[in-house]
Amino acid sequence: MAEVATSATSEQLLVVIDPVARRSDGESVRIAKDVLGAGATVKLCLPEGPEEFARALARRGSRRPVVVGDDRALIRAVSLLHRHRELAGCALSVVPVGAVQSLARSLGVPTGTVAAARAVLDGVERRMDLLVDDSDGVVLGALRIPPLQAGPQAPDPEDAPGRPWLRTCQSLVRTLVPAARPSRLASAPESGPSRLRIEVDGETLVDLNQPVEAVSVSPSASGVASVEVRPVSVGAEASPLLAQGRTVTVSGAHFRYRADTVVSGPVRTRTWVVREGAWGLTVPAAP
Repeated sequence: MAEVATSATSEQLLVVIDPVARRSDGESVRIAKDVLGAGATVKLCLPEGPEEFARALARRGSRRPVVVGDDRALIRAVSLLHRHRELAGCALSVVPVGAVQSLARSLGVPTGTVAAARAVLDGVERRMDLLVDDSDGVVLGALRIPPLQAGPQAPDPEDAPGRPWLRTCQSLVRTLVPAARPSRLASAPESGPSRLRIEVDGETLVDLNQPVEAVSVSPSASGVASVEVRPVSVGAEASPLLAQGRTVTVSGAHFRYRADTVVSGPVRTRTWVVREGAWGLTVPAAP
């Protein structure tokens, strides 16, 4: 993992540049480094994979972490800080670079490289709610059942850069043994309606006798999760069932769900709890 220190002002930033961003859009990465380096004292980290990414965050000291990468890099950083119970005292910043930026955009981060880098320097910290499940996974934006089909898949951040022979072997293994690797970004939705019991704060919103087409859960700004269930319609379109609460439990037949950009499962039950103001993200200051 390469590290380069540059000096500008007294503010200390740890800029972690995701390897996928470096491979996919080197020009945007260069612009981000120039803007950040002109406005703060910057320590650059160039991790070559997830383990080095984690070590860079763990060794940040008093520096404010800035992730240069796409939505998956942002989610990885929040997940790591949550796992080490360091979210409360750490404001995270992100400069979106890469193919998948819809989550960062929905959280209020500019998707233009210069604007996002300036927001890192001049923005304000916004505390946001987080969904945490019973396996210690996190959801920043929304989860959906069944998982929506992802867009074109960007390079896997866990593939080793500079080793095309390794990626070729991995692709061959995935082709020959599809079940050998868990689903990540592009898992197709399962066909047919789901029969699930969905409980919000212990109250049943829909039970197993009512098939549903889709379920979405997302944290709101008020310390509760917003839940929308779309029942299967017969004839006229059925109205969605809406609820809000701090705890959401989904159970029933094995199901998969998409939390932000990652497809997980199958599981028979999963509970999500809202953690109010659990993490901070730097966004542009209000005009």
